Amino acid sequence: MSENSAMRVHPSGLENASLRASDLRPLLAAITAARDGNFVPVPEPGEGLVGELEATFNQLIDRSVHYSSELTRVRREIVRHGRLDERMEASPGHGAWATRVHDVNTVIGALVAPTANATRVLDAVAGGDLTQRVDLHDGTRQLRGDLRSLGRAVNKMVDQLSLFTGEVTRVAREVGTEGRLGGRAKAQGLSGSWRDVTEAVNTMASRLTAQVRDIALVTTAVARGDLTRTVTIEATGELLELKLTVNTMVDQLSAFADEVTRVAR
Repeated sequence: MSENSAMRVHPSGLENASLRASDLRPLLAAITAARDGNFVPVPEPGEGLVGELEATFNQLIDRSVHYSSELTRVRREIVRHGRLDERMEASPGHGAWATRVHDVNTVIGALVAPTANATRVLDAVAGGDLTQRVDLHDGTRQLRGDLRSLGRAVNKMVDQLSLFTGEVTRVAREVGTEGRLGGRAKAQGLSGSWRDVTEAVNTMASRLTAQVRDIALVTTAVARGDLTRTVTIEATGELLELKLTVNTMVDQLSAFADEVTRVAR
């Protein structure tokens, strides 16, 4: 059958086709707007098949608007307000809609969990607790990439702090509490400022040990009747005053002993 004969046999078909085309104009306009990022539903869905298409499209728009508004809300809560526990609400749809929401929440959780873990450790360090560490295994998954680097950096910092404080505390206890001179803090495993501070503590302990031992040798010699020794080690501050006092005492004792000996002789 030719095209002309079909038009003659079904003259009303062209009118119906023309009518259906005009009914599709609102749907086409809404689809065009959605393509350009403007999620506007069809204002008043019609009847029949066209109405069903428009109603289904409106549902698609509703779910797209929900997804976009949830992304905006979560971004605002996390970025602006710092609420790291915020997550997207479940989608009204199923299938890929629900999967997309779950994927976004999973990504947020994967980023937030190591950060919260590092914050917990840093809070513990600020409170003087050096026993906490960042867990490099997030549940059943092992941290990788930049997140693993973050966790390892925090753990290394805590290890350095723990080693430093442990060594300094040990030396302070040996010298100050137990009276055991000559102790040195181990700098092995330390680097940067931690090593510098440890070496400074060792220098302080070494100088103090040398000064106290020299004074002890002189006073021990005096106790044994040897008045020929004096404190010769370099000293400053109160230790210098103690050094001068001991040497003055030795000089006076020596002069007194010489006079007593002379008179006795």
